[in-house]
Amino acid sequence: MAEIVNCILYKLKTGCQWHILPVKNLFSNVVLHYKTVFGYFRTWCKSGVLQQIWCGLLNKYRASLDMSSVDLDGSHTPALRGEEQVAYQGRKKRKTINALYLTDRQGIPLAISDPIEGNHNDLHQIKERFTDIIDSLNNSDIRVDGLLLNANAGFDSAEFR
Repeated sequence: MAEIVNCILYKLKTGCQWHILPVKNLFSNVVLHYKTVFGYFRTWCKSGVLQQIWCGLLNKYRASLDMSSVDLDGSHTPALRGEEQVAYQGRKKRKTINALYLTDRQGIPLAISDPIEGNHNDLHQIKERFTDIIDSLNNSDIRVDGLLLNANAGFDSAEFR
């Protein structure tokens, strides 16, 4: 199971396509097919297991995080095959999903919001989305009171402040 988690983290960090995942290098004994790894990923995402694994990893290694400041940014990611939370984004000229990302000062991902339709700016439903991010950190026993939050000018609004 640890090697499957490692494969998933490798894919998420590099952004490579599933079929390019170097499974031969990531497994020590029995090499699983990339479709099997993807199957675990989808099942764990839908059941919430991946979120529990992520919170456990953050909790275990929280002493290694640099929480002197955290960075918030949004990403409109093209979703060429559709999926659930997709909408046409005019400036991207394609269908996208939008998610918010929170990282520590070193750029290590801490939390991500649920993806939503991409036809809007990053402030869309900001209270709910940021609350979900903070709840995720609280579930990992990471303190959020007194954090210095860096965000670009696109997040400057009375609602978010």
